Amino acid sequence: MFQFKALNFPLPLTIPAFFAIRRNLLFSRTTLTVPMEKPNFDEAVKMIAGQGAVYKPDGYHFLREALDHTVNQLRKDELIEHRHVSGPELLTGIIEYALKEFGSMAVAVLESWGIATGEDIGTMVFQLIEVGAFGRSEDDSPSDFSGVVNLRDELLAPYRPSGTISLTSMPDEGNEPPARGNQPAKPSEL
Repeated sequence: MFQFKALNFPLPLTIPAFFAIRRNLLFSRTTLTVPMEKPNFDEAVKMIAGQGAVYKPDGYHFLREALDHTVNQLRKDELIEHRHVSGPELLTGIIEYALKEFGSMAVAVLESWGIATGEDIGTMVFQLIEVGAFGRSEDDSPSDFSGVVNLRDELLAPYRPSGTISLTSMPDEGNEPPARGNQPAKPSEL
């Protein structure tokens, strides 16, 4: 659709509407506020990157995919069509999605994009809100992402040993060394 650049109105604009807008601009002391179109996600990421973003563009795209994953998981669990996602829910979804996509490399991949903590995710979310790519509720704040989870620990947890090894529980067999297999015997052992 063609945009009338001076006023950012989508055309076709009816003649009466045009004159009403023109009259308001000419005789009003206030400026006309016209809601801008929501930027597409790629444009939003470019706008953030142009402002000297700390995080790589791939990190923002991963965040959006993780948000979609989280929304789909919540829909399955709660049978709700449209629902707001809280900070802690998004962090949980990001951990699940990162483990699904990158496995044991999740920490390395996220850190290569500049993402190391839940606070980093919160910063990225609010950058996307500022440029109009994401929405928010009145209750949302960057502090929703602070101290919720240790991102690194949660991403590494599935790959840590789960059991403990106790050397005292092994049977004592006279402290003999293990069998040598096919190594030749020493002269003292003959």
